[in-house]
Amino acid sequence: MNKFFRENRKAIYGGITATLFTGMGVFLLGQVSGYEAKQLITTSHQGLNMLCNTIILASATILTLLLTLLGISTGTESKLKSDHYYQVLDIAQIDTILLVGALIMFQLFNIPINEADNIPLAWYNTIYWLSLIFSSILSGMMITVVLMLYATLTNIIHIVGLKNDHHLISEDEMQESRNEPEK
Repeated sequence: MNKFFRENRKAIYGGITATLFTGMGVFLLGQVSGYEAKQLITTSHQGLNMLCNTIILASATILTLLLTLLGISTGTESKLKSDHYYQVLDIAQIDTILLVGALIMFQLFNIPINEADNIPLAWYNTIYWLSLIFSSILSGMMITVVLMLYATLTNIIHIVGLKNDHHLISEDEMQESRNEPEK
């Protein structure tokens, strides 16, 4: 786990920054009454559904593209270290958590809570704040996944496209390429 944070710290910091930035907007709104929260839920419902739909679509697309990335990785002449595959696995795991979280939020947002008459007004305040906090977390997680994917893609470009010596190429192959006479 410590290795995961060390290797992905830039992406994680980016996600945390995005979460805090969007979450700060929540706290700048200040306290709202139950009635105001009910109105704000009604107003923000469409935007939250769109956010969840976008994250679901993006996450599913990223998982599909990771399969393509694995095809490129295994088809390359370079022998990649297992660290590369762990990097792809980390992206897939976080992306899957993000996809499931967005699906759950989407389902919860489609409960017609504003139509119910027997819900105490104070609950709307809690529901409103939770929806804003969780949407901030989802946004931050999406940014983390995109930044992790960016790091992985730049590594593949350096290895496959630019044929640079790279820390993800196996030591045996790097030694062989140094010992080969130049043509």
